[in-house]
Amino acid sequence: MPKIYRNPRVMIRLARHGCANRPFYHIVAILNRRARNSEAFFEQLGTYDPMPNNHNEKLVSFNFERLKYWLAKGAEPTKPVYTLLGYSGFLPLHPMSTVLARRARQQQQLNAAAALQEENTESEIAS
Repeated sequence: MPKIYRNPRVMIRLARHGCANRPFYHIVAILNRRARNSEAFFEQLGTYDPMPNNHNEKLVSFNFERLKYWLAKGAEPTKPVYTLLGYSGFLPLHPMSTVLARRARQQQQLNAAAALQEENTESEIAS
């Protein structure tokens, strides 16, 4: 007997594929109560490869026409999908995107300053 959903919602979310240390995601429209990697999704709307390639790029592809259709039908994107759509310019940026970018930039500056200071102390000790 098939499951009967009382208040089903359609979500646009990531379905994980790929190997253990090599993730690859399909962006799918699926009922919110289904499993993450369930084959019972309505439609595949795109792909996301989070592993950087030779040019240090993370590849994302979307079918924007079908995304418009599902969003018009009331589908809700999850936070990671919303972030990817914001980066692509399709939706406004998620508020945490700018916060995370600022934090990463500050951490990178701190690491660079610490490395420079360590290098200076090593050169002082050597001379």
